[in-house]
Amino acid sequence: MRTRTDFPHETVREDVRVPLPDGVTLHARVWRPVSGPPVPALLEYAPDRLTDASAVRDGERHPWYAGHGYASVRVDVRGHGNSGGVPGDECGAGELADGVAVVEWLARQPWCTGRVGMFGVGPGGRCALQVAALAPGPLRAVVAVCASDDPYDGDGPYLGGAVTGRGLHGGGAARLAHAARPPDPRYTGEGWRETWLRRLAAVEPAGHTWLAHPRRDAYWQSAGVGDDTRAVRAAVLAVGALHDPARDSVLRLVERLPEGRVSGLVGPWPHGYPDRATGTDDGIGFLQETLRWWDRWLGDRDTDEAPWPPLRCRLGAAAPARGGWTTAGGPSPRVTEVPYALGGGPVRVASPPHTGIDAGAFRPAGSAGDLPPDQREEDARSVCFEFPVGEEPVTVLGRPGLTLNLRAPRPIGPVVARLCDVTPDGTSVLVTRGVLLPRGDEAGSAGEPAAGGAGTGGEPPAAGGTRGGEPPGAGGTRGGEPPGAEAGAGPGRVVEVALSLAAHVFAPGHRIRLAVSSAYWPWVWPEPGAGGFVLDPAGSRLALPVLGPGGGPADGPPPVPEPEHAAPPAVAVPQTFDAGRPRLLVTRDVAEGLWTLESTPHPGGTQVHPDGLEYTEEAHETYTIRDGDPLSARAHSVRTVRLHRPASGWDARVEATSTTVRDAEGFSTTDELVCRDGDEVVFHRTWEERFPSPAG
Repeated sequence: MRTRTDFPHETVREDVRVPLPDGVTLHARVWRPVSGPPVPALLEYAPDRLTDASAVRDGERHPWYAGHGYASVRVDVRGHGNSGGVPGDECGAGELADGVAVVEWLARQPWCTGRVGMFGVGPGGRCALQVAALAPGPLRAVVAVCASDDPYDGDGPYLGGAVTGRGLHGGGAARLAHAARPPDPRYTGEGWRETWLRRLAAVEPAGHTWLAHPRRDAYWQSAGVGDDTRAVRAAVLAVGALHDPARDSVLRLVERLPEGRVSGLVGPWPHGYPDRATGTDDGIGFLQETLRWWDRWLGDRDTDEAPWPPLRCRLGAAAPARGGWTTAGGPSPRVTEVPYALGGGPVRVASPPHTGIDAGAFRPAGSAGDLPPDQREEDARSVCFEFPVGEEPVTVLGRPGLTLNLRAPRPIGPVVARLCDVTPDGTSVLVTRGVLLPRGDEAGSAGEPAAGGAGTGGEPPAAGGTRGGEPPGAGGTRGGEPPGAEAGAGPGRVVEVALSLAAHVFAPGHRIRLAVSSAYWPWVWPEPGAGGFVLDPAGSRLALPVLGPGGGPADGPPPVPEPEHAAPPAVAVPQTFDAGRPRLLVTRDVAEGLWTLESTPHPGGTQVHPDGLEYTEEAHETYTIRDGDPLSARAHSVRTVRLHRPASGWDARVEATSTTVRDAEGFSTTDELVCRDGDEVVFHRTWEERFPSPAG
């Protein structure tokens, strides 16, 4: 990352209050050119707290945009940071209405041309998309990074209809602690405590809302952009990370939005802005790329460039190789569906409950231990099918499809599929995965041919069903046994498992491995009464979207520029997280048959800001499960936040503790929130709730 200090425009920074129609004001920080004619405004509207939690990130990009001739504005949403009001549902109707009001306020400022762009990462990017769907007149362009257009599936609470563990529990626990953080008296004055108490009285655990809506009902439909994108008039640059659960949104937006007004950008980054891709050397000059986008849609400058391609992608590859860049349409005629028939006879899939322990973080941010490790142990707990790569590489770009012919005497439970790149030394690299919890409306007939048939689209590559790395064609069943009469009894059904976006080059001499399991804890909660299933390769197939000649990485555009940013604020980090605690630790108590995953999802430590604020955040999550007892799964988290100003004596603390368990009837959750002003407890509340399992 290169730090830039010289810019075409001299800039100024000022903090302002943005008035809303109901009288509430939002805290905003504006960076803009000191002089000259009015300029377009860029808005980042998010709950991340601009004066502390996101101060470094904000300081890298907003001054950079201002130095290139834009007014770049960071606004804390209602009830967060130093904004007024109380927190509501993330990206809910109230938050979106506020966003529209902020866009219109910016357009009216004397330093603004009346043209506005919005950008954001995660919730901020999702909010930008949803504000664009409300079509405020001044909003001309959006850059949405790791932003879900469908928050029900894949972005946290649910995955293929199954309830997630780390997504729902971990995400809900973090949101509870963050919503409880106080305003800073330096920016809000002596009334900060009363404001804080009003906020705390309105806080509710987000997990309660999510568990109360287990199906894609009206709540979830209103929470996403949806299939109908006709209202979106702004041009959209959708940016996805191959290690982020929301990456499929990029493809859907490229397919649904008007051609010429949408472009997708995807690469092997963790969750976050691609120029901040920590833990990888694949970061890109994202600010330079987005400047081109803003100039194209907001500026008066003649960019003199060709239309943006529908999709640009930095392909992944198994180390030490690196994938190159490629472009494709959406859908691209250069991408062909290649079917792979699953060989061998019927095989029972009954994975041990701890299968999934090596899944990696649900939303990796680039910290050590975030990404999935070598998948060989996970593969050994799964049924595997392998397909050798010949003399030419196989470049996959799109969402692989998987048709499985299943039967089971009891509820099937989750069906989990992983696609891995197996190198010549046996290393298994996770490429993509998918989960499906079959319900009554997904039933088919046993032995029914998959849609399109296994032989369509060309002769399928020969491949036997294998387990845990046996030679292709062996048809073995390692880690289980051929189904007996009882295991094979029960109704049959053909199900479709949608795997997430894959953008990967399988090198010659490697093997493409499909691994199927019936468990994936702690990504997915075990289902009551589920006992696995029998997979019949007859009528089952894998379909890979393969990029054909002329679309490989060698033919892609030149690399984007080296990452650069403005000099961020001088935030010191004198204390890091507990050095004795690993980022990710997996243990097995052999005597008790207990598997434990301990995670530190936040970097932790204390940040000392230039204005004297000391901001400390620590988080610890624990997920456990016992051998042979899927319903022993338990999720527990503790997250603490401290905001301290030694000079004034201000010292506010938040501690949020959350526990989730499941039994045959449903989920039980316990959430406790304790907030202190100095040594005084000013708020203490415990929520205990039960949520029945949804009917099949």
